[in-house]
Amino acid sequence: MPGEAPQVCSITHNRDVVSIRQTIRTLAQRCRLSLVDQTKMITAASELARNTLVYGGGGSVTAGVVERDGRQGVAAVFEDGGPGIADVGLAMTDGWTSGAGLGLGLSGARRLVDEFELVTEAGVGTTVTIVKWAR
Repeated sequence: MPGEAPQVCSITHNRDVVSIRQTIRTLAQRCRLSLVDQTKMITAASELARNTLVYGGGGSVTAGVVERDGRQGVAAVFEDGGPGIADVGLAMTDGWTSGAGLGLGLSGARRLVDEFELVTEAGVGTTVTIVKWAR
């Protein structure tokens, strides 16, 4: 719950994606996200974890329950030290996919959550932050 230390999970193998899905599900249930919102957050996190592994060469996610203005939600920050995203505009285009992920792409993940922030730099890596708020 708010005030608890966030959980940090490495993303280095396919099995880590499954573990991250379970972590996000547990956090979403703790802060009472609806079943639909749990599914949306888990799906977005799964896509971003897979992107971190496949395109970023691995990295980590830091996830936890957050609170703002009396509301609770789940936040997750995905970080990698990969090549960065060369064309953010293309990567954020609805329907665009490289063919390796779930077919959602970054734009699909963005639609599933309430807050989405992407920071990327060539040769430095990419950080994507997502939040889903309980209603």
